[in-house]
Amino acid sequence: MNDSPGWATPGSSPSDGDRQGTPADRPGDDGGAQQPARPAGDPKWSAEQPPPGQWSSPGTTAPADSPQPPAPPAGGWGTPPGTPYGGPPAYPGGPGQWSQPPAAAKPGVIPLRPLGLGEILDGSVATMRTHWRSVVPITLVVATVIQVISVLVQKFMLNDLPLSSAEDMTAEEAIDTLGSSLAVSVVNQFIQVLGTIVVTAMLTMIFSRAILGQHSSVSTAWREARPQLLRLIGLTLLLAFGIILLGSVLVLPGALAGNIGLAVVGFVAWLPLIIWLGIKFSLASPALMLEKSTVIKAFARSSKLVGGSWWRIFGITLLTSLIAFMVALMVVAPFQLFGVFAVGGGMDALEDGSAQTAWGPLIFSGIGLIIAQTIIMPIQSGVTVLLYVDQRIRREGLDLELARAAGIENYGTTGG
Repeated sequence: MNDSPGWATPGSSPSDGDRQGTPADRPGDDGGAQQPARPAGDPKWSAEQPPPGQWSSPGTTAPADSPQPPAPPAGGWGTPPGTPYGGPPAYPGGPGQWSQPPAAAKPGVIPLRPLGLGEILDGSVATMRTHWRSVVPITLVVATVIQVISVLVQKFMLNDLPLSSAEDMTAEEAIDTLGSSLAVSVVNQFIQVLGTIVVTAMLTMIFSRAILGQHSSVSTAWREARPQLLRLIGLTLLLAFGIILLGSVLVLPGALAGNIGLAVVGFVAWLPLIIWLGIKFSLASPALMLEKSTVIKAFARSSKLVGGSWWRIFGITLLTSLIAFMVALMVVAPFQLFGVFAVGGGMDALEDGSAQTAWGPLIFSGIGLIIAQTIIMPIQSGVTVLLYVDQRIRREGLDLELARAAGIENYGTTGG
């Protein structure tokens, strides 16, 4: 028996022994006439007879208004009632009807469900576009400070280096040039890391509110990020120290021994190891900032959230880095070319090395980098935060907590 909508309740079919005679001689064929009484002691009559007007004889055409069982769908039996034959199954939307599942709530820049690559990238860009009054001042100020210091360091630390070509340099001059260039690189990287930490801390707070559809001012973001800032610096430096320590163990012995082959083997082992560690702990900074945890707990949380999704997070991070590189190249290259060829001495300055210390190329290159970093840093920070949120939605049902924080009542208990 099937009581689904559109199905009539069938009765028991007459036995083969009752199929003798004309249809008029069989019970129920008169379309509503009084049924004949059951002959006493006749074993061919059932004790319970169907009501008049609902029975038809086998082999005869059923009345037009009688319910008919549906034909098997093109996709085979098992297709839910109400589904177009051959189409995908529908979802129950209520008693006796079928509809699509309800869309996930979207109080802010992302829907509250597991995210795809496009939604993660779009959420980053949407936050920067919607909350630019908070995002742009943070990244612009930090990028400007970084580049001003970098230009000054490069100008005055490399200004006294010899301008002779590499073939004409003495061994002492080559060592001085290499040492000064390395020192400039270390100082610039240190400044870049500190600036990135500040931006990451503040933008994490802005993104966390943007997910809920809330606005965050620069002062609010700073006030919320400041208590965790020292821990974030410690986390970043600890990760950098670990990478350097691994390099010292794997690469330095071969380099000090003058064994180029051993140094290359060590580098080949070191490079994939630091990539693996970098992705494994890539969600530590948002975990530290948003969960108000310690450095060690943030590393453990990142390791747990990334576990089982390493390749997915690696792919999204790599794609984001490639996008950032292309944006930086398109923005910075015109400024560098203008600085060198318009006000920096052209090809002669490039050949003798004076272009790297001349004010014109340094200033124009710095302007290009400020613009590029103002665009790139929010996108990279946003992708990291949204990856963290996405992993927690997938593993811990964070979407329910976010919905409650956004003021959506009964989310997840009444179909959205």
